[in-house]
Amino acid sequence: MFIAVAKERHFGRAAASLGITQPTLSAGIKQLEEQLGVLLIFRGSRFGGLTPEGQSALVWARRIVGDARQLREEMRAVRHGLSGRLRIAVVPTALTWAAKISARFGTLHPNVSFTILSRTSIEILQMIDDLEIDAGISYLDNEPLGKVSTVPLYDERYMLVCGAGGAFAGRDSVTWPELDGHRLCLLTSDMQNRRIINRNLVAAGVTPRATVESSSTVVLVAHVLEGGWLTVLPEDIASFLAQGKPLRLVPLEKPETAHAVGLVAPWREPHTPVLNALLAEARRMVSDS
Repeated sequence: MFIAVAKERHFGRAAASLGITQPTLSAGIKQLEEQLGVLLIFRGSRFGGLTPEGQSALVWARRIVGDARQLREEMRAVRHGLSGRLRIAVVPTALTWAAKISARFGTLHPNVSFTILSRTSIEILQMIDDLEIDAGISYLDNEPLGKVSTVPLYDERYMLVCGAGGAFAGRDSVTWPELDGHRLCLLTSDMQNRRIINRNLVAAGVTPRATVESSSTVVLVAHVLEGGWLTVLPEDIASFLAQGKPLRLVPLEKPETAHAVGLVAPWREPHTPVLNALLAEARRMVSDS
């Protein structure tokens, strides 16, 4: 209950997320405060933030819940082998890699199922902290990750996606400055991929402008299909979305800095058996490629 209130910063939303009434939630928080002998949450008519003691208690609460989850999974693994559900959040440009990992892992461990969500890199880190997911697939080197376990999967290579009859369709490659003045559709600015593309454009002397922005790579490719737009996507997701369509993928010149994408998991030793197996399989997948 306490973790839910800290996450939602609202008693009503926290209660709804747990499927309980708000009075039940308030009574639970009050009981916890009485047990610990401190005030955890500033509150009057509404949530007023965590007290200093509440901030410290939140760290312990996450650790306790994580340890309890690990205990359950280890006992289940001893009795039934690897089973359960892995919850993974993925940046939109890496969703094809999530499918590769889950398919490979699921073949080896058929009693493990997956929930895969599309989220921004910032949301992924917050969801790991809030114990909402078991792992993420995100950028490893572009924003502070904090204390996490990581497995690098690949370095992004950027492709220009254009119509088969477009000006760049017959080219072997395109430079970033050549995108100046063209009608671009790009991911929204809360996406780390968009921030990387913006920096590449600025470094090339181009003002980043997009006449269409979306959080969905499908929407971007659909606009290119409608004609007149260009988009920039990493190679793997671009190849998947353009397959069988009258589109061309043209490599963009390499930026000065390559950006690594990888599996991100909470830092704890040992990991749960299922998560430990997932990290190990990701390493094997990279070494086999």
